[in-house]
Amino acid sequence: MERYIAFDIGDKRIGIAVSDPFNTYALPSATYWRKGFRQDIEALLKIVKEKGATTIVCGLPVNFDGTEALQTQKTARFIEALRQEADIPVVCEDERFTTVMAHEVLISEGMRREKRKNYVDALAAANILDGYLNKINKRTN
Repeated sequence: MERYIAFDIGDKRIGIAVSDPFNTYALPSATYWRKGFRQDIEALLKIVKEKGATTIVCGLPVNFDGTEALQTQKTARFIEALRQEADIPVVCEDERFTTVMAHEVLISEGMRREKRKNYVDALAAANILDGYLNKINKRTN
């Protein structure tokens, strides 16, 4: 059975979300605080195994108009390293607006700024995964 895990890869934190058992929606899971490139790859692959994921979905940051941003290249390098090490597929999903949407949800719930950084990345990862799940579920229906 398929199980998806999504990463919202940032310079300081990586948000993590997983699919529900039926792959219809995404559940925010955790925020991983980065320690170093190699260590981060190993830690994420361990989480992938723990969650029983069969596909990794990584958010790819691009500019509003779809062109590459500086962050696109950094993130692509990290995703490529994940691909080299993972024994399951690693796919990219456009992550435009996912972090903005996550902030808006947390602000609307009255969460204070210092607390938001612990949740915003996992929520952004859930938004990334929801976008991916919507696409694949449309194909199969």
